[in-house]
Amino acid sequence: MHIVQWVTIGLGVLAALLTTLSLFPGSHWSVRLWDFPRLQIAAVAAAAAVAYALLFFDGELLEWAFLAATGATTLWQAYKIFPYTPIAPIQVQRSSIGSVKGRALDTRRHPSFRLLITNVLMENTQHDRLLRVIEDAAPDVVLAVETDAAWARALKPLEATYPHTLFQPQENYYGMMLFSRLPLREARCDFLVQDDIPSMHAVLELPGGVQVSLHGIHPRPPEPIRDQDSTPRDAELVIMGKIIGDDEDRPTVVAGDLNDVAWSPTSELFIRLSGLLDPRRGRGFFNSYNAKNPIFRYPLDHVFHSNDFRLVDLQRLPSIGSDHFPMLVELSYEPQAEAAQPEPEMEPGDEERARERLEAQAEAAATGDDRPGRE
Repeated sequence: MHIVQWVTIGLGVLAALLTTLSLFPGSHWSVRLWDFPRLQIAAVAAAAAVAYALLFFDGELLEWAFLAATGATTLWQAYKIFPYTPIAPIQVQRSSIGSVKGRALDTRRHPSFRLLITNVLMENTQHDRLLRVIEDAAPDVVLAVETDAAWARALKPLEATYPHTLFQPQENYYGMMLFSRLPLREARCDFLVQDDIPSMHAVLELPGGVQVSLHGIHPRPPEPIRDQDSTPRDAELVIMGKIIGDDEDRPTVVAGDLNDVAWSPTSELFIRLSGLLDPRRGRGFFNSYNAKNPIFRYPLDHVFHSNDFRLVDLQRLPSIGSDHFPMLVELSYEPQAEAAQPEPEMEPGDEERARERLEAQAEAAATGDDRPGRE
């Protein structure tokens, strides 16, 4: 058998195996990592199927099985990512108002705001690049994660323009800083799951007096280098989803680097628990990570919101030297949009799935297994 044929078979089988592995409910990084590269796995499976069919196919039973497996792999992966392609139905309607950047707007009639989120990469020293991006984008609110003491000093000039702030710089890649032109009420920093992983919560007061619950989160990711599974990340997303779904009675926005893709089982569960919408659905991936690797890029930096907002603008901003691109979203508060933008519905078993994730985190915390193995 020709070496090219073996390589083609190997790639197709690998794509099918990784897809099968991602179907398991386990939290180990070796399972959950394969939630991320669905586009890449689909491309490998499709390429293997086409190459084998054109170059090597002789009609043998095993060959039919190979083509069936690679075809099913491609279709399954395409099904999972399809909602985030421009040919899928949009979930969040486009607002009829114009952007508040650079023009006057009747903000009492159409309260809106621009939110910039950015994972700065703690060791990144190109602070001025972020300051220039913020100046050009002119957001009303900035949420920066992975901020340490050096980043806190570098971003201090923002306080002149963004007087409402909440700071939690840390030296462990999980520091957070919130800057706002708009008033922040009840601003606080919580530690929902682990005592070194903060989250930020505030009531943002829009022009005209509309109050919006704003939540900034950056949970710990699953990753192989330090043998970290997804248990604490999953628990934090479940807790946040239940807080919003059970208790929030005002317009709500959740933003941050979730260290997860929107098509993963946990993110899908979070969306159903919270009832929030994703403005990327029907518009594109808006991949924010890895800014330094154009082949392996995924949408890790998210903004979810309640169904009383419409979308004014959504864009990925230029690189700031981090491994993440900043993201900018502009939302318009339009309560009449609720009728045309129904909340995601809970599915049978969601409460049980949520409970299992919280119990898994409690057990891991009791033994210390929720911490990276080489921390």
